[in-house]
Amino acid sequence: MKTTIGAGILLSSLAYFLFAMHDAMIKLLVETTTVWQILFCRSIAILIGCLFMGGRGLVRETIASPVRRPMMVRSLFLLAAWLCYFHAAKFLPLADLTTLYFAAPIVAVVLSIPMLGEHVSFASWAAVITGFVGVIVASDPTGMADGWPVYLAILAACCWAIATILLRRTSQDASSMVQMAMTNVFFLALTAPVALSTWTMPAGGAQILLIAVGLIGGLGQLAYFESMRRAPISIIAPFEYTALIWAFALGYAIWGDIPGPNVIAGAVLIATAGVIILFAERRRASA
Repeated sequence: MKTTIGAGILLSSLAYFLFAMHDAMIKLLVETTTVWQILFCRSIAILIGCLFMGGRGLVRETIASPVRRPMMVRSLFLLAAWLCYFHAAKFLPLADLTTLYFAAPIVAVVLSIPMLGEHVSFASWAAVITGFVGVIVASDPTGMADGWPVYLAILAACCWAIATILLRRTSQDASSMVQMAMTNVFFLALTAPVALSTWTMPAGGAQILLIAVGLIGGLGQLAYFESMRRAPISIIAPFEYTALIWAFALGYAIWGDIPGPNVIAGAVLIATAGVIILFAERRRASA
């Protein structure tokens, strides 16, 4: 499908695969390294990559960019999403946490109407709801408890959705490299005080993982930012659910977690959500 929207779909799918790998590596790292230190080191690695690719021209373009304020606001929402998610993860089962957090695509689609003026088609609504049902089936949350960890997970989903909306708003006013550089400069400033005050020297294996997190996270950011430049949120949002499929696959490959029948059934529903969008876009392109 040689269209701009088709490229956006492919890039977003690649981004969520890379983010799943990124999250798996962070899950390994948090056993010995704080989240603040991980985010700090990741931002340094991504900034070095941006400067290597963009050089002095990127620095000048970033300083002169008109999207500094919205990108700073987006970084605050993004950091809030990370902190809420990881604090909730300490108290909630993975199934409950996953189901609550994957409300983000629905929130993003709903917010895209008043904040971006997007028209959400029936196919997009069908896809995002089908994908969310797939997440519930795959995660199988039973006996979900009440309390502040649940609200933290929901808040994380809302913060991520708002950050996605803000990225879509700025995606047409600055290049992806500028947005990446600006995001990670803000992240560096926000995480440095805590990361440096609680710094512990990571072991050799952790150092390699930190570099890998920066590399994979940077590539994921680039693919994600580029996808936002090419397709509306209502089309891209359902593909976020594919991250769950990759998460279960990586869980099996790394930790030997064997997916149950509910995971397979949920994966089929999630894949169906993507097929709905692809079929709708193919029909639109041929009309």
